[in-house]
Amino acid sequence: MPSRIRQRSSRTRQRTILLACTMVLIVTIIIVLAAVLAYGRKETSMQLLQWKGRGTTKNLQEVFLGRCYNYITTVKPELRDKDCQKIWATMQNAFVYKNPCNITTEDYQPLLDLASHPVPCNKSLFWSKTNDLVHRYTKTNHNFLTLEDTLLGYVADGVSWCGSRFSPGINYESCPKWSECENNPNTVYWKMASKMFAEAACGTVQVMLNGSIDGAFNNNSMFGSVEIFNLNPHKVSSVRIWLMYNIGGPQRESCTGRSITSLKTILEERNLSVSCEDNYRPVQLLQCASDPDHADCRLCTNSIQ
Repeated sequence: MPSRIRQRSSRTRQRTILLACTMVLIVTIIIVLAAVLAYGRKETSMQLLQWKGRGTTKNLQEVFLGRCYNYITTVKPELRDKDCQKIWATMQNAFVYKNPCNITTEDYQPLLDLASHPVPCNKSLFWSKTNDLVHRYTKTNHNFLTLEDTLLGYVADGVSWCGSRFSPGINYESCPKWSECENNPNTVYWKMASKMFAEAACGTVQVMLNGSIDGAFNNNSMFGSVEIFNLNPHKVSSVRIWLMYNIGGPQRESCTGRSITSLKTILEERNLSVSCEDNYRPVQLLQCASDPDHADCRLCTNSIQ
């Protein structure tokens, strides 16, 4: 065989071997990438399911914007100049694609600056363990406002949210419970909103507590740990405690009970005047509207039977 033909044949074999090696390398890379992607998807799934709390509310953006527009057009039309789209964008920036256990007050401050608004003096109503009753009351008596009756509380009441390092940056599967990590999106949000609500209070403020449970006042509640210490004695003249009992009881604590006495002491040490009333009559009448024939409602007395 001529040497030229042998050289050409040798080059052809080399190219064939090189091509085969290249194909094997490409197939190997594809297999490795597929394995990595599969592991990444598994890791992502595990990451999203690690928390004990419920995940981000479905259609959170639509819920948030709908509430915001309803608030500024029908609930408080005097706030119609608020920009709901900008408020939502700022809300997103606070938690999307962020570690749900590493949220800071700085993350939410721009949102609070955009959505905050004044609360008239004598209208602030705080609460603990009376969620349903206190909001039934403010829906019928517009002389009082809870945090949830402000724009910041209204848009976030009852919904959940948290971020994720993975696309789309929001975890719809699970979010940290308040007890899992302190700096989670919901806890930081409500602490900041509660602090701001308390700081804005002026005149006489009210707090509705539940006398049908042990320890009507709880130092670890949002009211006991945040709001009470941010009431400004130079703006707030007095605090009225409304101690409410469930229709039919039980009546576990009174205005002279241990936890209420503790609350009075804390307030008085902060130079705040305090009064307490068992079964504040207007709220008791609201309770009785749903069960008017109950023995507790026949006289609707303000005293404990």
